[in-house]
Amino acid sequence: MGVALEAKIDSNKLRGGYYTPKPIADFICRWAIRNTEERVLEPSCGDGNFIEAAIERFLDLGLNQENLHGHIQAVELIEEEAAKAKERAAVFGLNSTTILNSDFFRFVRDLPEDTTYDVVIGNPPFIRYQNFPEKHRDLAITLMSELGIIPNKLTNIWVPFLVIAANKLSDNGRLGMVIPAELFQVKYAADTRVFLSHFFQRITIVTFKKLVFQGIQQEVVILLCDKQVEDNQGIRVVELNNLEELLELDVARIQEAPIKAIDHTREKWTKYFLDIEEIHLMRVTKDDETIRTCGSYMQVDVGIVTGRNEFFMLKEQQVRERHLEEYVRRVVSKSPQLKGITFNEQDFIDNSNSQNTTYLFLPPNVPADELPHVCQEYITYGESKKHHTGYKCKIRKRWYITPSVSRPDGFALRQVNEFPKLVLNQGDASSTDTIHRVRFNPNVNPQLAVVSFLNSLTFAFSEILGRSYGGGVLTFEPTEVEELPLPMLIREDAVDFNHIDQLMREKRIEEVLNIVDRALLIDQLGYSKEEATRFRNVWRKLSNRRINRKKK
Repeated sequence: MGVALEAKIDSNKLRGGYYTPKPIADFICRWAIRNTEERVLEPSCGDGNFIEAAIERFLDLGLNQENLHGHIQAVELIEEEAAKAKERAAVFGLNSTTILNSDFFRFVRDLPEDTTYDVVIGNPPFIRYQNFPEKHRDLAITLMSELGIIPNKLTNIWVPFLVIAANKLSDNGRLGMVIPAELFQVKYAADTRVFLSHFFQRITIVTFKKLVFQGIQQEVVILLCDKQVEDNQGIRVVELNNLEELLELDVARIQEAPIKAIDHTREKWTKYFLDIEEIHLMRVTKDDETIRTCGSYMQVDVGIVTGRNEFFMLKEQQVRERHLEEYVRRVVSKSPQLKGITFNEQDFIDNSNSQNTTYLFLPPNVPADELPHVCQEYITYGESKKHHTGYKCKIRKRWYITPSVSRPDGFALRQVNEFPKLVLNQGDASSTDTIHRVRFNPNVNPQLAVVSFLNSLTFAFSEILGRSYGGGVLTFEPTEVEELPLPMLIREDAVDFNHIDQLMREKRIEEVLNIVDRALLIDQLGYSKEEATRFRNVWRKLSNRRINRKKK
């Protein structure tokens, strides 16, 4: 079954439209299947791409077609997909028991406890926890719990497929799977990263600079795991440009990639794209207790959740036309509206003149029949458009009252293209949930905080602590912003705030980093120029990879 960004459930069956490209299935089977004696498990075989690749691998190794039976066991939940896989297997003389039309988790539960496989291959379904049929989900959770992993409601179903299938490997077993790159960075996969780091002695991850699945903005990786090895224990990353390079990749060449010591913590794995010296620099810096995190200086919270932006968010012209001037609040609604490191009155005016939505409808919190007439008219209009029927609006006492609309001290970008930043709020505005709201702690100088944030060390960690998907955008939850290391300038005159603000508006980020790195990292903290450059190179390496990956 393929990786699908939004796989859906139909009659309690999993449907996925994205199946493994043949070069990937062939490569995984070439790597994973080493001899003609091995037994292979495919936990979610879809229409049989991996089954066919495994059969061809066995034949290439010299196994006679009449001896294929018993070497491959596949499971597929969807009846019509299982039927396709059976047809493909039948061409090679394999009978119908090779592919079971069943729930993989029930299949594992019913296996004799001592049953193991030498190889696990496949491309598990990528389906959100809440969309997975409850009867299958509950069994998966039970089996994972027995392995010491307790999934939460954000867990994707590829996780139990990966973990439970891995647990059926023999002592010298190998696992080769197509996995979403989320494995590197999402919090719900943290326990999975810990499990893999302990369960396998060597992990190899093959990644692609370009997206390889047609039709989805989802980055995938090839996960190759050895349960036992004599030497070279740890983790390594092999990065290719595209599928064409995979076709040319000799399995033996993987051995040339440098092995890095694996971290057995819940930390994200994005750092393994770095070389050994860079990883060491980041680990030493992370352990430096003199460098505090953003959370030591500020609280970061989500922006306003309106529940229906098309109703609540208004342009200046709409406000005037409906005479709602007294019943709106200023709001920043998109990251591009924050040009510099301060959001001021002129910025607000410019955004309004550019026909951006810059106002939030916020009438008095009273019954509708007590509201001013202009508010009643607008609410009636909203109800005629069914805006009040959305979930967020429906659960409120008064659907037209948006909660938690406080004005923050500043803003933090939730979604980042080139680089993250903090912005001072001098324009008396709040923000929608596309931008996080920042409240600085007492005794913190806000100007120093937003300038200090613009350094290569913090930028380097932002690429590791944030999350990026196939589209190339780096995303932060409030807690992830708070976890970012933030060395803080001490002297107010160390850097000219207004000059930095102007440079940011002109998008001259390298000049900004040069100025702040010199004042903060080198002059104040004592890093060498070479060390500051290494932080810059880490940021550039990871951000360029992220940004360029979205380009086909």
